[in-house]
Amino acid sequence: MPIGRLFAGAVLCATSLCCSAQQSAAAPCPRLALGVDVSFLPQAETDGTVFRDRGTPGPGLQILRSHGYGWVRLRLFNAPTTLPNDLAYTLAEAKQAKALGFGLLLDLHYSDDWADPGHQITPLAWQKLNHRQLTDAVFIFTRDTIAKFREAGVLPDMVQVGNEVTAGILWPDGKLPDNWSNFNDLISAGIRGVGEGSGPERKPKIMIHIDKGGDVEATRWFFSNLAAGHVNFDVIGQSYYPWWAGSLNDLRANLAFMAHEYHKPIIIVETAYSWHSDNYVKKRAPFPETPEGQRAFLEALTQVVAATPDGLGRGVFWWEPAVRGPLARRGLFDDNGDSLPALGVFDGCMR
Repeated sequence: MPIGRLFAGAVLCATSLCCSAQQSAAAPCPRLALGVDVSFLPQAETDGTVFRDRGTPGPGLQILRSHGYGWVRLRLFNAPTTLPNDLAYTLAEAKQAKALGFGLLLDLHYSDDWADPGHQITPLAWQKLNHRQLTDAVFIFTRDTIAKFREAGVLPDMVQVGNEVTAGILWPDGKLPDNWSNFNDLISAGIRGVGEGSGPERKPKIMIHIDKGGDVEATRWFFSNLAAGHVNFDVIGQSYYPWWAGSLNDLRANLAFMAHEYHKPIIIVETAYSWHSDNYVKKRAPFPETPEGQRAFLEALTQVVAATPDGLGRGVFWWEPAVRGPLARRGLFDDNGDSLPALGVFDGCMR
């Protein structure tokens, strides 16, 4: 299916999924969705961080947009107590992003806190529900959340039903590998909720996101079981952090496997690389952990994704380019909020 039909109504062609996938992987403006997870950006700016682009201060979202990024990814938790990412906070950032022309990927965690392969904690309000009640709760929460975005004029272009769900969601009910039937019910309820909440005019694309960017066998295990459960979705999302997920050659092999086996668009929806010493202190790094090495990593990663067979590598999203604190070493701004060389990889790509 042509990309334009599959992702109609996304964002500007140069930075969205609506472009021809036939452009050379080495081209300066790859035909990919170029995205950033900026879920902590408003909090950083509210707390007083000033971001600068080559010394000139400006709003973080505008700086990222000016460097060719066309998508934002925003996390949403059910009832967070220690994190800012509730509905009101996320809606406000979505409005800012949409006003700048960004496409929106909404990342539903189905948790009050971080959800990942080591943590899929059922929201406190749902912890006494049985499986049927929990499935209903997922549907209602998703439907009502998406409806709020639609009513605010910021209907997402794409929705993740769960975050890094390799080990399931809503433990223990939907924990994998023991509860595939329950897991499929819960994911399917979320997918139905996206459809119901979005209204009749346009449906967001559905992403299923796991954390096995460089692991063919784990990816095969997960998506083959998902297919056996007849779960219908549109886009495969993968996390790829090389210190956990293997080399770029491992990623290349898995991209080829996914393209040939599942024939779905694939987005590296979380990635990052540090600009000073971090994950490779005691082992050899594939790229120096320096500002120049970080840029080289992003350039190489983008080429690998763009070269996916059948044009099915469709996007690269950097995780939290403007995060503050210890994880700022993985961002695209230094400790003083000044832009780093990697921020310029896609300069000129926005049309």
